[in-house]
Amino acid sequence: MKNVTFYVMESDLFYNELTAVEILACTLIEKYWRDGNRILVSCENQEQATRLDDALWHHTANSFIPHNLAGIGPRYGAPIELTWPQHNSSLPRDLMISLLPYFSDFTTSFNQVIDFVPYQESLKKLARDRYKIYRELGFKLNIVVLS
Repeated sequence: MKNVTFYVMESDLFYNELTAVEILACTLIEKYWRDGNRILVSCENQEQATRLDDALWHHTANSFIPHNLAGIGPRYGAPIELTWPQHNSSLPRDLMISLLPYFSDFTTSFNQVIDFVPYQESLKKLARDRYKIYRELGFKLNIVVLS
């Protein structure tokens, strides 16, 4: 069964130009990669992908998180690939971390998806819409509320 986990944000802090969602995404990327997963991170745009690329190089002082922007890097991609709508990837991945504000049809090709419910009300509404689509498609829905 396909699974989606929504992380509900309880704040909208920024740190070094990253949103709370982007900071959490970096933490989850490292965690799931260390668990042995190949990850596709679907960013809203190239600017966000570039911010995350930089953030992953500096995420923690003693860590190395092998990743690349879509189309750059090893022929078969690094374990973590950062994409955006104009530059998607067709390489097989275990997990998708979606930073998109809308549901994307290619999401259904993943058995495991991470999504977010941002703090801002307008973005919460978009997350509710995505939640309904996942439910209609038969995904098992999981919610993690962060405090």
